[in-house]
Amino acid sequence: MTALRDAAMGSKAWPFEEARALLKRYEKKAPEKGYVLFETGYGPSGLPHIGTFGEVARTTMIRRAFEIISDIPTRLICFSDDVDGMRKVPENVPNQDMLRQYMQMPLTSVPDPYREYESFGHHNNAMLRRFLDTFGFQYEFISATEFYKSGRFDATLRLCAERYDAIMAIMLASLREERQQTYSCFLPIHPETGRVMYVPMKNVDALRGEITFDDETGREWTVPVTGGHVKLQWKPDFGARWAALDVDFEMYGKDHSTNTPIYDGICEVLGGRKPNHMTYELFLDDQGQKISKSKGNGLTIDEWLTYAATESLSYFMYQKPKTAKRMHFDVIPRAVDEYHQQLRAYPTQDVAGQVSNPVWHIHGGKPPESKMVVSFGMLLNLASVSGAKDAGALWKFLKRYASDASPETHPDLDAAAGYAVRYFADKIAPARVFREPDAKERAAMEDLVGRLRVWDGAVDDEALQSMVFAVGKEHGFEPLRDWFKALYEVLLGASDGPRFGGFIALYGVDETVALMERALKGELLG
Repeated sequence: MTALRDAAMGSKAWPFEEARALLKRYEKKAPEKGYVLFETGYGPSGLPHIGTFGEVARTTMIRRAFEIISDIPTRLICFSDDVDGMRKVPENVPNQDMLRQYMQMPLTSVPDPYREYESFGHHNNAMLRRFLDTFGFQYEFISATEFYKSGRFDATLRLCAERYDAIMAIMLASLREERQQTYSCFLPIHPETGRVMYVPMKNVDALRGEITFDDETGREWTVPVTGGHVKLQWKPDFGARWAALDVDFEMYGKDHSTNTPIYDGICEVLGGRKPNHMTYELFLDDQGQKISKSKGNGLTIDEWLTYAATESLSYFMYQKPKTAKRMHFDVIPRAVDEYHQQLRAYPTQDVAGQVSNPVWHIHGGKPPESKMVVSFGMLLNLASVSGAKDAGALWKFLKRYASDASPETHPDLDAAAGYAVRYFADKIAPARVFREPDAKERAAMEDLVGRLRVWDGAVDDEALQSMVFAVGKEHGFEPLRDWFKALYEVLLGASDGPRFGGFIALYGVDETVALMERALKGELLG
């Protein structure tokens, strides 16, 4: 452990950097509660999206890093703000007309449009937990509905009433004048309609722990701040939750970063110690727009897992969390291949290199062995030319390429083959555009066909790549990447791909000759 801890204390991997900063929080004495608390929050206003997963995945990576450098126990809670009033109907759910009848109702009071759970909030919470469980996260789930109604939040809510003016001073300083006139940190739940009320307070009685307000009809109501009769506006809720639970660490997206002084200030007003926090950049869709739960753009977790294993998604989340990244289907193949590259590198690295390797953080220090003898990109090209409908159809090529491989001995390769067939059929085949070669390209391809027909060298990646390289050079391609681009555009309907020598070795010399002859005859254009 000493060597591992020493390496971790010096590692520049961002989870260890965050973990070391968190450790300084308790360098004088351990936390009185007996553990360090990590929190991740979730607004269940729509179906969980992949950014939510990323938040929990990254928090877990920091938690694991912290456990290496410290002996203090840890906990991770996932908090769902399911008392939040439904402000708009998500575009990607059924029964939208029904949902519109429940605007401003707490999400756990809105019927489930899928008719599977007690409420829409319960449905979305279940989706979140299922997704998180798929990845084996160790977490504790807290529903805001239960948190407010059970009394666990009562002491803090009473303190909010007692220190109402101080909280409001923080909030009002961040609001436009018009909004200041009607703002309150308390949102009462209407005693009759059950709707979340955005109304100013007529009175806040700290001694009795009650608030008084008028509803939209002008009728006056007085309700206790405890027992689920009110909720806090989301910004005060953030800080109050930190104080109530004594949260030590929380990360959130860049869109929250300007609110950090507000969250911290309210936490401190309520007698808490502001947590360490980390801000990550937002994910973008294929159009460069921020992904959104309500819009349903970008990728869902289920969509990613349709085309790749869970580890590839974790790898994507690990990479440069403070840099904005496009998250669309076309990032999946690269994530798969880079993940396996890191797996293959891991056994050759020293301890310092291993703790800086993404796979250490993905697998909690115990990464598996990669059996991917063929890249995912190559599998996609193989699916393209072979017409395979399932993984089994690719195995006749894989067995010839790697005779010791089988679905049983190489389960990750077998799974990847299945994913590749599916990804090709859904995402590549519909967009393929084949073209005819120009005169220069045709001459070079005819030359390559001739050499392949009489090929008697080793059927391996390097030998074949060298020969293909030589053909391109002899036919005057400058730069040579134009030669390989032409091969892929004419033969595969794509502008790029893995090393062509490796493709020939995998697909077969005779099969490649047949493919090229068809292309030269124009048979692939149809």
